[in-house]
Amino acid sequence: MKDKQQNVLIIGAGLCGSLLALRLGQRGYNVSVYEMRPDLRKVDISAGRSINLAFSDRGIKAMKMVGIQDKVEPLCIPMNGRMLHDLEGNTTLAPYSGRDHEYINSISRGGLNALLLDEAEKHENVTIHFNKKCKAVDFEKTTATFKDYDTNKEFVEDADVIIGTDGAGSALRKSYYLEKKFLFSFSQDWLSHGYKELSILPDESGGFKTYKNALHIWGREAFMLIALPNLDGSFTVTLFLSFDEGEYNFNNLTTKERVLEFFEKYFKDALELMPNLVDDFFENPTAPLGTVKCSPWHFKGNTLLMGDAAHAIVPFYGQGMNASFEDVVEFDKVLDEGHTDWETIFKVYEKNRKKDTDAIADLAIDNFYEMKGHVNHTNFREKRNLEMAFEKTFPNEYSSKYSLVTFNEDIGYRDAMVRGRAQDKAILNMLADGTLKIDDDLRSNLEKVKTETENILQDDRIAGLKS
Repeated sequence: MKDKQQNVLIIGAGLCGSLLALRLGQRGYNVSVYEMRPDLRKVDISAGRSINLAFSDRGIKAMKMVGIQDKVEPLCIPMNGRMLHDLEGNTTLAPYSGRDHEYINSISRGGLNALLLDEAEKHENVTIHFNKKCKAVDFEKTTATFKDYDTNKEFVEDADVIIGTDGAGSALRKSYYLEKKFLFSFSQDWLSHGYKELSILPDESGGFKTYKNALHIWGREAFMLIALPNLDGSFTVTLFLSFDEGEYNFNNLTTKERVLEFFEKYFKDALELMPNLVDDFFENPTAPLGTVKCSPWHFKGNTLLMGDAAHAIVPFYGQGMNASFEDVVEFDKVLDEGHTDWETIFKVYEKNRKKDTDAIADLAIDNFYEMKGHVNHTNFREKRNLEMAFEKTFPNEYSSKYSLVTFNEDIGYRDAMVRGRAQDKAILNMLADGTLKIDDDLRSNLEKVKTETENILQDDRIAGLKS
């Protein structure tokens, strides 16, 4: 935009909104952010939300764009792989990549959000208001109505553009849905599973009770437990379990005895680290897991949805925050193209971006089934071992689907998904029919996989699956 005195109103000061405010502030726009919750730098508001998140290369790229990667690094705990726990408590570390420099990080949601807010507020042209809930948006006038929780009064703010980064329950998206002046598609798909946050507390000396640098997984086919490390020596533990299916589910885990029996049977080694389990279980909420897709993300040239407001996903690829941060990177690229009106900027951004956010939403569902079950299956483990060997021996020639998504931040999610799925299909098919043998020469195995992958991609192109 030529005119930098444009007033941008951002609804929501979470991770995406605070990064967007910082970036637009750096670019010279007048930015006002309205957040319905209190300032998380002054009040603890973490209840029921993931305390820590997986932070990887796409998110890191965004931090480099705004110049704060050096401040983010101290908040990170590297996780080099998945630590798989079987029923007996035996563990296996499954690296994320055959390349030593590729790993993901556990990062505090609150710590990162606070840093982004601090950095955004350093700009005189950025103001952030808390305890202000957006009630509705008027597209014709480009105004938003807010309720001030401090005074209980309603007020109206106007701007040149309004961007909704207000999460999966977005007020701006709801206004799109209720507005009958244009066609708006919306889908919200819930998994039959929900999740509950639990914790492994630090030991007496403040250290970690189990291996620090991994994402711990207790995959049990129908359900699973995961744990991510925190800087204070604790782990945030999440139970993913069906609401009403199976012998044990959230609806029937209603007594202390039954919860302990369930953990004793399926997560014995975790239970030994969690004397606080029962308190956590009954104090912390159980939340649903859903995918939100919608279109369009913009209305004329004055409103835009971004982050979870446009595309909420389930957490099983560790890409929710990274995808929202990448939204800001992609939006920034479009701003660099020099378009003279917001409508063109929004259209180009959505055209570039939506195919990738649809892809990561689908991949996250795939990984849900992979994490809770497939990681324990022989053919899956053989495939992973082969891929690790390819990445280690031929680091510039092969990347697994996981690596393409997580560590190749210059490849879009859609392209990573298409190539990654073709590779998976090639390896699993050839292992099943015996044309690929684990003990064969690694180079000849790689050539076989490459050839078969290209054949599958070509078939997909002919079928119109890949543009």
